[in-house]
Amino acid sequence: MSRTDTRPPFALLDKSLKAFPDSLVTPAFIIDETALARNARVMGRLAEETGCRLLLAQKAFSNYDFYPIFAGALDGTEASGLYEARLGRETLPDAECHVFCAAYRDDEFDELLKYADHIVFNSPGQLARFGAKARRAGKSIGLRINPEKSTQEGHAIYDPCAPGSRLGTTREQWDRQMTPDLVELLDGLHFHTLCEQDSGPLAETLAAVEEKFGDVLPRMKWLNFGGGHHITRPGYDLGLLKKCIRQAQQKWGVTVYLEPGEAWALNAGYLAARVLDITENGGVKTAVLDTSAACHMPDVLEMPYRPPLICAGEPGEKAHTYRLAGPTCLAGDVIGDYSFDEKLAPGSLLLFGDMAIYTTCKTNTFNGMPLPAIISRKKDGTLVKVKTFGYEDFRTRLGS
Repeated sequence: MSRTDTRPPFALLDKSLKAFPDSLVTPAFIIDETALARNARVMGRLAEETGCRLLLAQKAFSNYDFYPIFAGALDGTEASGLYEARLGRETLPDAECHVFCAAYRDDEFDELLKYADHIVFNSPGQLARFGAKARRAGKSIGLRINPEKSTQEGHAIYDPCAPGSRLGTTREQWDRQMTPDLVELLDGLHFHTLCEQDSGPLAETLAAVEEKFGDVLPRMKWLNFGGGHHITRPGYDLGLLKKCIRQAQQKWGVTVYLEPGEAWALNAGYLAARVLDITENGGVKTAVLDTSAACHMPDVLEMPYRPPLICAGEPGEKAHTYRLAGPTCLAGDVIGDYSFDEKLAPGSLLLFGDMAIYTTCKTNTFNGMPLPAIISRKKDGTLVKVKTFGYEDFRTRLGS
């Protein structure tokens, strides 16, 4: 599966560059507040109609200046460790703070207890090591389970149910390691098996969860469906998702949590770039940009996928085809091949779409690349700087 397999290009995004000024400094992430609010409305209706509780997985979107836009729909945050848990608690002090980590550190756990309300453990060993302490601190305790139901195709790196996965407790592990005392510590179970998927794979997963852990679930207070649900994507089957939620509520008497990250900010951002140079080798014209796949959109290389680009077409579709690439020394720092009505030249502005998720939180400064500015696009279309970065942001990461 690739990201473009599940995302219609430019869904609900601008199809013109005219709304963006020539003075726009690049590279820059532009977060669209109107699109965020649209997503929040979809999420809010889901919670209202089903009674589920919705968390924001901050690993996908940690731009806390925009969290207030989700107010009324968001019940809390989901963190992958200490720093995200602290961010969730500090920025949304009255909301729930959930945390899951594949393994917790002894020297961080006491501080983590200050921030988290719900703590999910990955293994019976971690539960045995930290569960009693978390219980004494008054936390709600969960265990991540592995229903051993793969719904991914082609990318094992994103499949928590792949053979040999370190993520989640299988039924065999449960039967072998979960003593009555450990089971008694649990308030809930958690599974996370999806990646940018519709609700069909969720229904398949839920059936596997029932098969493997159906005898355990009636003892639980809550069940967390994890993330990877593309709830706000056009065409997503909300009806089936609601059916899955109600099924769990009615069959096991649990509160259902979902912790999507992408759905909150899907199709809500751009990455603005400019052409620095045009090169040609063996008939391939390459536009070297001030923006790097490796540094500014690493999912392009990790997933991999070809991000949508405003006013561009498939290779050969329009009159002029170029390979778009970054300026770093990495030979594979390539974003993809696109075609345009007009020739590109140094200074040409390009806007990549769907750049609010897994972008700002994954950027890096390889080669000393500057980090893109973060800009808010207000409801009236005005652009307001949220954060800019400079040399000190590169320097202070690496030494005193």
